[in-house]
Order: sequence, then structure tokens, then C-alpha cells
Amino acid sequence: MSRSSAVITALDTYDIRFPTSRELDGSDAMNPDPDYSAAYVVLRTSGGGPEGHGFTFTIGRGNDVQVAAIDALAPHVLGRPVAELSADPGSLYRDLIGDSQLRWLGPEKGVMHMAIGAVVNAAWDLAAKRAEKPLWQLLADAEPEWLVSQIDFRYLTDVLTPAEALALLRKGRDGAQSRLERLMTRGYPAYTTSPGWLGYSDEKLTRLAKEAVADGFTQIKLKVGADLADDIRRCRTAREAVGPDIRIAVDANQRWDVAEAIEWTNALAEFDPYWIEEPTSPDDVLGHAAIRRGVSPVKVATGEHVQNRIVFKQLLQAGAIDVLQLDSARVGGVNENLAILLLAAKFGVPVCPHAGGVGLCELVQHLSMFDYVALSGTVEDRVIEYVDHLHQHFLDPVVIEAGHYRAPVMPGFSATMHQAGIDTFRYPDGDFWAADRAGLAPAPEGRNA
Repeated sequence: MSRSSAVITALDTYDIRFPTSRELDGSDAMNPDPDYSAAYVVLRTSGGGPEGHGFTFTIGRGNDVQVAAIDALAPHVLGRPVAELSADPGSLYRDLIGDSQLRWLGPEKGVMHMAIGAVVNAAWDLAAKRAEKPLWQLLADAEPEWLVSQIDFRYLTDVLTPAEALALLRKGRDGAQSRLERLMTRGYPAYTTSPGWLGYSDEKLTRLAKEAVADGFTQIKLKVGADLADDIRRCRTAREAVGPDIRIAVDANQRWDVAEAIEWTNALAEFDPYWIEEPTSPDDVLGHAAIRRGVSPVKVATGEHVQNRIVFKQLLQAGAIDVLQLDSARVGGVNENLAILLLAAKFGVPVCPHAGGVGLCELVQHLSMFDYVALSGTVEDRVIEYVDHLHQHFLDPVVIEAGHYRAPVMPGFSATMHQAGIDTFRYPDGDFWAADRAGLAPAPEGRNA
């Protein structure tokens, strides 16, 4: 069978979990013991061509539920012609979010919507591999009209119409070649959360913060929200470690009510926090707006748990955020994230993506690099989160140099994991977990060696 007549033959899923809780990697005020996990999907194809890989991120228990949701999407995928899917990934996105019975489980939110995002992202990985381009370049090279065709504008046209989106994308092509050259030379700015996990000692925070500055990062992030006295001490420790010129962002992971968020953030103001992230429920649009008024000049940032493009639209309409933090695996995949990037461009709000989780750095770099080259045209006040965990398990891991993401050059969405990692950390019968049950106490898996 030729590649031109290839079809999707299987949708294989894997429950992959890493024991990051044992070293408190990823710990914060709401999630004290996360085991970074991936509900992982592979689209197998006939004809000997490439496969599509994707995943969504969880933190342990419930990853099996997420895998089951992905499995439920198989009837929409199996038998689909690969060439047609690659030419129009939006056709799969529309079919998945348009399934009336599955839609009832959302609509467009929660476990089922994240499952759709995993499968849609796998389709884009497949399309980029077939085009022999990294995903960011596939998007940046695409005609604006085609990109607009990939977006679902339902519920958005009171703020963003297809015509406005087309105009933004056409304008974004001006100077794209020079930005492409700059990206390939200098990369895309990053910030790091690796020093700031809530469970780390002050000594570990200090050591990792100093290392981050030495490595070229100009911004770090600390988790806050469990105890104010501890947060004041940790922020003071971090500020003493990095000096006055390094930005320190703080992240409450949805811990507070509105009034508490204002009071707590203002109590940390002496340490010059750059932004307060997820200060309250991600669904509370007006709460975020009130917090923003109450903590200025500290910026308000959110997005990693914002469930769809409609809530992002409302956050922007209400003037509720200074920084938009889209996530590559929370919403319905690349198609919906294109809409979110366009909304941010329409309102002139910088996008600083969330990437704290297994594989999220690998994915979201592509979205920011497309945005820089072919949409917003700037990296001013824009940084991608970087967490130094688990990259060694990916075939095309992120590369950080002098505090910048190097642009990927391997075709695809950088989502493909090494089979050895899948075999080792597949739950519950992978090599690591089998040995763990037998009491052999393998070494924890966390930061890269």
C-alpha cells in the first residue's frame, strides 16, 4: 500500500506515570504529591509511513480515566485516510467536538475535551512528519486562509471574526523571514520553575535559583499559597539568591478566594513579584478581574486550567489578565490553541505558555515559535515555562541554551517518546512499577541527569 492510500489502522493508548512525588518535584499548594503522568496515544498507519503521537498530562491517579476517554474516540479515527487527515486536521477536530453524545460529557471541557486534544495533537504530529517539518514551521509556512479554516469560531465572533483573524495572520507574515532567522540563531526566551517547587528546602531553592541565573534565565517562578509566613521567607530567600534584576513570578495554583488572593499577593509585594499566577479558580473570570485591580502593578496570569477558548475570550474581554498562559494539552489541541493565540493577538496580551509537566515543554514551544514568526511578531515580555524534568524520555527533547529554547528541527510535534520509557513507566505493569510492587525500590525518576 502506498503512502497516498494509507489509513489510520489503530489508536493505541498507554497509561504512563513517573514517580516524581518521591522527590517532591512538581509540588505546589494544591498538588503536594504529583506523579507526572501522560495519557499517551499513537495513531498507527498503513503503508509504512510515519505515526502520529500525542498525549495529555495528568498527575497520577485518574490517568487511567483519561486513557479511557481517549480510547472512546477511536471510532472517529480508525480507517481515516492519512492524506486527507494531514491536509485538514481540522476535519478531525470538528468531528470530535461535534459528536453530540460525547459532547454531552463536556461540552468542550474536562476529561473528554483533553482526550480530544491528545488525539488532535497526534494528528498534527502526523501531518508535520509527513510534511517533513517541525510543527511550528508547518504552521508558520501555512497560508493564512488555511490556518483560518482550521479554527472553530463558534462563540467567538462577538470578539474575533474569521475576517479579523485572516487580517491578523496576513499582517503577521510581514517580516517573518527575519524573525525566522532570529529564532534559529537565538531561540525563544524561557523562564524556569525548577527552583520553586513548594516541597523544596530553602537550601535547595537557593542552589537551584543561583544555577538558573548562571544558566542564563532572567525569570524564575516560586510556588506559593500554603502558608504566608513560609512564602515570605521563601520569596526573601529567592530574592537574595538572584538579586534585584531577575524577575520572580509566583504561582498559587488556584489556592485562594478573591479577597485572600489580593491580601496575600500584596503581602509579597516587597519582593517585587512579576506576576501572580492562578490566584483563584480558573473559571472565575470576574474574580480574576477584581484581583488584577487589587494587586496592580503585580501582573495577573492564568491559563493552564482554562478549559476552552470561550473562557479565554471572557478573561480578555473583562480585562482580567495581563498574561495569557495557554497549555498545549488542556484544550482541544492545536486547532483550539490557534484560536486562543489569535484572541491574545487581538487584545495585545502576551502569551507565556504553561509547560510544567511531562512533555509539555516539548509541545508548547511549537505554538510560541509559530506565534512569534507568523502572528504576534514579538518576544517582548514573552517567555515559555521550562521545567527540568523527564525530557530524556522524548525522541526530540527540548534544548535550552542561555535561557532560551532552541527551535526544534526534527519533523513533527516533538511528542514521540522512546519505547524504552513507555515500557519502563507504563502503569501498572511497566518495569519500574512491577519492581516497585516487588519492593525493589528503584531510584526516583525526576530531574534530568
